[in-house]
Amino acid sequence: MSAGRQDIDELADEYVLGLLDAADHVRIEAEIEADAALRTAVAASRDRFLALDLLAKPGAEPEGLWSRIAATLDEPKAEGLPEAADGVSHISVRPANDNSNAGWRRAALSGIAASLILAVGLGWSLLSQPQPRVVAVLLDNAGEPQAIVEDFGNASARVTPLVDFTVPDGRTMQVWTLPSKELGPVSLGLLPRSQEAVLDGPVLPQPQEAQLYEITIEQAGGSPTGRPTGPILVKGFAKMPR
Repeated sequence: MSAGRQDIDELADEYVLGLLDAADHVRIEAEIEADAALRTAVAASRDRFLALDLLAKPGAEPEGLWSRIAATLDEPKAEGLPEAADGVSHISVRPANDNSNAGWRRAALSGIAASLILAVGLGWSLLSQPQPRVVAVLLDNAGEPQAIVEDFGNASARVTPLVDFTVPDGRTMQVWTLPSKELGPVSLGLLPRSQEAVLDGPVLPQPQEAQLYEITIEQAGGSPTGRPTGPILVKGFAKMPR
């Protein structure tokens, strides 16, 4: 690749965060095999965004799924087999390498069941949650990811801290965005604690690629001026999921 260091790092971040479209994702996977610099950047990005993987929440399977799977794993009763005086059917023993052996069928069905549960969990998660218009990973001064902002473009945004922020007594965290230079920074709401929260902010223009998001420390109740006044904890620029 002829891209500069910054371009490679940004591309690696987009690849790891899943922000590339399908064609670009396939292309980058192919280039990783041959490009040592890109391979190193992807590995570093995966390490930095490891905290994002820890946020994944398991999806609950639909009611009755296990019983339906169990029913498919039950062996049907053999029919038409001779029975001895004790009432037990006599079945000829098949060779151990017989592909029709029940063990093979059970193993295959178990694999299908596991795949089904994973697909159901993922599908339920995707269908039950609205998708954000943009996602911003907020970094500290050292470039480490500290929080995620998902802006849904409907006056609500989900903020997920990745670390336990230290907030002095009598202070609070306030989340901001910069829709445009004309509007200036706008508060999305307060974040009293280091835990996931959905903020209902003002109605703003639809969020855009590279839109700035940041979290500052403000006095209790929020900034008295309606603009950021305290120190910036973290900031980052939005990316549009593709």
